[in-house]
Amino acid sequence: CARFDWRRTCSCASNNLADSIFTDRLELVPMTPETIRAVLGHEAGRAAELLQVANPGTWPWRPALLETRLAQMEKDDTLIPWLLRAIIRLEDRELTGHSGLHTGPDPDYLRDLGLSGIEYGYTVFEPYRRQRFGTEAAVGLMRWARETHGISHFVLSIAPDNEPSLRMARGFGFTFRSVYQDPDDGTEHIYAGEFSGA
Repeated sequence: CARFDWRRTCSCASNNLADSIFTDRLELVPMTPETIRAVLGHEAGRAAELLQVANPGTWPWRPALLETRLAQMEKDDTLIPWLLRAIIRLEDRELTGHSGLHTGPDPDYLRDLGLSGIEYGYTVFEPYRRQRFGTEAAVGLMRWARETHGISHFVLSIAPDNEPSLRMARGFGFTFRSVYQDPDDGTEHIYAGEFSGA
């Protein structure tokens, strides 16, 4: 499949790649229910085939996250492009992590906190950190949400000792809003703001 700008789609045989987002170095491929089931079922080869990645193996996915996103997609398949994307390095097709939005736009739980927009999250796997892949993936997905759906406000929940993510949030101009005690991840600092298209 040829490389396109992030604002365009990719006409590939696999439905996984139909709504890819491209940045300078990365392709953000939607994780479909079929792909998630392959990962949860330890079918690394099948998952690699669906994502067209070069490094099948034991990726450090969090099963609880995959199960949550799968349940959301099975309830509403229009959420597939929003919820979870594989971060793939274009130069060698290696899977370097994942990014995504927690829901569709303006969920009730954010309004209850006095926030608007949508919550973003990401993970870069250990061998690929400190190369700004997380920031590049965030910019690509936020631009997609803004340009295709008019969403420009985002929320990030960040562990207080995760300095790279805190720097990223501040670099986007997002501001600290509150402290939240997540039942699974512990203390998180909530940052929110309008994405200006960095």
